[in-house]
Amino acid sequence: MSQADVPSRGVLVTGASRGVGAAVARAFAERGDRVVVHHRSPDSLARAEAVLQGLPGPGHAVLAGDLSDPDAVRRLADAAAGALGRVDVLVNNAAMIVAPPGGRGSRRGDHPLEDTDYEDWVAVWQRTLATNLLGPANLTWCVARQMIDVPPADGVPVGRVVNVGSRGAYRGEPDIPAYGASKAGLHAFGQSMAQRLAPHGIAVTSIAPGFIETDMAGAALAGEAGQRTRAQSPFHRVALPEEVAAAIVCLAEPGAEWASGAVLDFNGASHLR
Repeated sequence: MSQADVPSRGVLVTGASRGVGAAVARAFAERGDRVVVHHRSPDSLARAEAVLQGLPGPGHAVLAGDLSDPDAVRRLADAAAGALGRVDVLVNNAAMIVAPPGGRGSRRGDHPLEDTDYEDWVAVWQRTLATNLLGPANLTWCVARQMIDVPPADGVPVGRVVNVGSRGAYRGEPDIPAYGASKAGLHAFGQSMAQRLAPHGIAVTSIAPGFIETDMAGAALAGEAGQRTRAQSPFHRVALPEEVAAAIVCLAEPGAEWASGAVLDFNGASHLR
């Protein structure tokens, strides 16, 4: 089948103003799909619009929404359906490493138990879970209900959901435990939805990357710490955003339905289980 014969799908990618999300948006657009580039706030609008301008093909859009706000999630899902006609693929990519309000961590976002005040600990966990777990869960509810209620176009699969989790869900995140727990929850949520939504023809998968060459990795990729991070993989490097994006597109392909429920380890053999 040539590229011209591939049906165009409506794809919502959260956290698509930079990093992995931006690469995912480009990968789907290059496939011929129409993409909604989601970003969180006015501060990220310029980046999101730059991503939009770089997407090949017509029919793309930029939408904002704070995923920790259930009302904003519903508005995002409705606006995405309006922009695309129907959301055929949802990529739950957006996530945060939340800094303690007191700022005591040695790196931005660190909240080790021994060095974190209780008030900061509670604030970090609440914000992290609200954005990284409850946000994707709420958005999946909204989008999956659309997938169930609105018939797909001819030749387009009924629906795909891909969650971007983390190696840290299995390896442990002692400095950022809220982040690791949120990703473990996202993996488990995806498997529950894979079973719940299969009767409707909707496939749900997750990907669990290790470190990726993005701004979010921050100090972990700088200097001597970066050398140690890269040495975790026998390839002696970390993933590129484009590599993660290519894997996500594969998980969302029409022929990938039988992978539903799977969590794809994507860490360059840096952690095996």
